[in-house]
Amino acid sequence: MKVLTRLLLAAGIAAAVAAPAAAQDAGMKRWKQGTGWGWVWGPEDEVGALNEMTDASRLAALRLATRGQAYDLGLPYDRNSYRWPGHSPGEIITFRSPEGVARQRDLAFTTPEGGNTGHTRWHSSVLFMNDNVATQIDGLGHITHGADNHWYNGFKEEQWGGNFGIRKTDVTTIPPIVARGVMIDVAGQKGVQNLPNSYEITVADLEAALRAQNVDVTPGTVVLIRTGTARHWGENGGDHARIAGPDSAGIGIAAARWLVEQKGAMAVGSDTSGLEYVPPKPEDSQFVGGSFNPVHVYLLVNQGVHIMEFHNLERLAADRVYEFAYVATTNAIRGSVAGTALRPMALR
Repeated sequence: MKVLTRLLLAAGIAAAVAAPAAAQDAGMKRWKQGTGWGWVWGPEDEVGALNEMTDASRLAALRLATRGQAYDLGLPYDRNSYRWPGHSPGEIITFRSPEGVARQRDLAFTTPEGGNTGHTRWHSSVLFMNDNVATQIDGLGHITHGADNHWYNGFKEEQWGGNFGIRKTDVTTIPPIVARGVMIDVAGQKGVQNLPNSYEITVADLEAALRAQNVDVTPGTVVLIRTGTARHWGENGGDHARIAGPDSAGIGIAAARWLVEQKGAMAVGSDTSGLEYVPPKPEDSQFVGGSFNPVHVYLLVNQGVHIMEFHNLERLAADRVYEFAYVATTNAIRGSVAGTALRPMALR
């Protein structure tokens, strides 16, 4: 009963407990067509849909890399870079410099008298940075929902929050991701540089792009959706006004449900700071009981599907590369809620 109660905390999740016959047909362990994933991995699970990865699935993904080409999907970040309004700016401060080491002389081994006659010194920096900036992976504890502040699998703030970060589903629980990746170039299919402000990417948009690209989303795929936002990033994402418009485009609940429940996407991302279009329509908000971020609630909380944000898809689009091996690992900072300032790769 305890497990059942926790499963019922999020709308639409209880049905996921049903025997996953369709999942077996698709070679998946827990996915069920028409339902998706849900909280099906046990009451203590902190991994979600990424549990689906196996040695066999990783090997199959790596076989997609037949040319040896690596596409850097990370965007360069600095203190002036664009970010979602709810996140803090980052600051990079020099902590040690060659001049400072020589002048300060606070470490005896760095002085000529201490034997450092060759004047060896170094650079190091202090980073003050939100864990949701630049190219990132949202962890399953990033979004909470409901008056009880619960997140994926029913973990609650009152029990699992902490002064030094969350204590369930932090980024250390995100396994190294090696999976089949598919880039859906919606902007490219529409023949525009970037999608309009607050544009909702529909199921029809995704289907049209996939047909044009002659690829499909299969169960266990990492899906990356191109809006064209990253083309305006430049050296550091410093032109906030130019980025903010297309950054508001993205998928809604209908497209998110189609990707997860009908196609079996294991993780979903884009080249924007938030994946979903904003502001949401009332019906999308109400699908999860009222939210300014309904797609985040649906994917992270209800389905255990990680979200990839600010991925640079421009080179993939230019080379018309739509299927690849997606490889990403997070910085393992215990307690943090997102793998931040990352450099994931697409291998072709």
